Amino acid sequence: MDSPLKSLAQSVQLLPGEAMSRRDRNLAYLNRLTTENLLISHYLEAGLRSLTYRPEGMHGGWDSVTSDIRGTLAGHWLSAAARIYAETKDQALKLRADFMVSEIGRCQQENGGEWAFPIPEKYLYWLKRGKHKWAPQYVCHKNMMGLLDMYLFAGNQQALDIDLKCADWFYRFSGDITRQQMNEMMDIEETGGIMEHWANLYAVTGDPRHLELVRRYERQTLFDQLERGEDALANMHANTTVPEVQGAARAYEVTGDERYRRIVENYWDLAVRQRGMYATGGQTCGEIWTPLGQQSARLSEMNQEHCVVYNMMRLCEYLLRWTGEAEYADYYERNLYNGIFAQGHWQGRSRGMLLEPHIPLTGLITYFLPLTAGSQKKWGSELDHFWCCHCTLLQANAIFNEGIYYQSADGLLVCQYLPSELDLVINGTNIKVNQHFDWQSGENIRILPVNRQVQSRPGDLQVLLNIQADRPTEFTLKLRHPWWLAAPLKCLVNGQEVSWSKDGNGFASIRRTWEKDEVRVVLAHGLTCWSLPDRSDTVAFMDGPVVLAGLVGEERMLFGDIRDPSTMLIPDDEREWQTWKNGWRTVDQPVGWRFKPLYEIGNEVYTVYFPVRKP
Repeated sequence: MDSPLKSLAQSVQLLPGEAMSRRDRNLAYLNRLTTENLLISHYLEAGLRSLTYRPEGMHGGWDSVTSDIRGTLAGHWLSAAARIYAETKDQALKLRADFMVSEIGRCQQENGGEWAFPIPEKYLYWLKRGKHKWAPQYVCHKNMMGLLDMYLFAGNQQALDIDLKCADWFYRFSGDITRQQMNEMMDIEETGGIMEHWANLYAVTGDPRHLELVRRYERQTLFDQLERGEDALANMHANTTVPEVQGAARAYEVTGDERYRRIVENYWDLAVRQRGMYATGGQTCGEIWTPLGQQSARLSEMNQEHCVVYNMMRLCEYLLRWTGEAEYADYYERNLYNGIFAQGHWQGRSRGMLLEPHIPLTGLITYFLPLTAGSQKKWGSELDHFWCCHCTLLQANAIFNEGIYYQSADGLLVCQYLPSELDLVINGTNIKVNQHFDWQSGENIRILPVNRQVQSRPGDLQVLLNIQADRPTEFTLKLRHPWWLAAPLKCLVNGQEVSWSKDGNGFASIRRTWEKDEVRVVLAHGLTCWSLPDRSDTVAFMDGPVVLAGLVGEERMLFGDIRDPSTMLIPDDEREWQTWKNGWRTVDQPVGWRFKPLYEIGNEVYTVYFPVRKP
């Protein structure tokens, strides 16, 4: 199946900005995790190590050698390392990742030539007999995923060879499982994205046995209801089903079977469009889907599991490629800022005496994003938790170069506004695109005109796209027209404003001959109120795509007009030296308090939703 859009992720490099900073923090964390501790459960299972003492830095929590899902982290680590290497060409990282692959290969040989996992084979045979065991196929999937990513993104042939032998084991293992038995196995245990993995492997090999594994690992009880458009999600564990539907998405791409696409589209319609969402983009509480349009009773300390955010963004990316519709890029952006950025690799700033020395300046990962009044993020530690969300943290912060640019039949789509550089070929011509922001901030010592021209915090984001083509080339540049714009998108080419047409999918299209051009995209943003689906008078505030958090420890009433948030909030503490800041504060209220972006919240107590009454 050929998608209308082709992802250009493997030709993108991040430039300095929020995404690059978090990728670099992620890389630093990958490097702090030692190979010995990442692979200790693999070694123990293969009989290559024995423990008579606790090694320094040995992992606790879900990656502990006593955990049923031990060794899962290794697969996520390999996947993240492979993708970061593909972007940065970090040779030291690749050497470590290649060594890990070779060690897993050594474990596979010790285990008889096929089994390469950190848990015993009997865990799966127990599951086959109906004996409950915590997610053994999930563990296997994550390890195979890491191996295949090492082949696809880092060119490691041994990783593919190991994965193929693992597939041989699973083909035999599942060969005598009846459909009813498989349904029962998949209804009692998470299998992760194992169906998607078989589809990815089939795309590489074309081996009919791998396609057969795709079919065997369908979750029929879920897929049948989704194909009929029935809501099979309410009060169901979200992160079990999202990866299963990713399996349907990838199966559609490698087989062209329209049934799989219907399943994916119906799932999205039920999970997002009909269900509604919190301002952050999440739809879950306590790891389960909320009922359709009923979220006010589910504001809690356990909203928005990080794994669900990451996996829904991945599912969204499939739909973006299939349809070319900006709706999906909008969803991706909302979850990027208010999920991935808000829940991982937080970095505070010390201002000398302005911060108490005992307050931590970093936060690694928060499993949930609390949205109830008086919330506080609960940060996991580097070595003692390793929740599933700890694992997806590694992957989510390794793929920021994905989702930004796509190529269509007639040109280039800019789907995300993130500082980055792209190399592509259109009509046989080499083209380089450099995207960065003009913050309109000037400096605080050197005298520049912008200091006088922009005296208060700008109400727009100005994105600069420098396009360099080897020779004049005609193509269409499509710029996402975000849902949050306070005024129509404005575009200037080489300083002159140009007209654009809306393409019907939510993009501003400009067709012309390009060679050496600067495109300035002016995106006017402002405050909006995002109501709960079942409580229209209770709102969160958003500045463009960014959710704001009130720095208060309880729910407070606001008085104003929901249609005009400026009746309640005004800019606050807007500048620090040469940098525009993005704080807000209440105005004309009985009691005042401040707001800041949710993704900048570290250890503060905060509230996101506020009831509003007309004064």
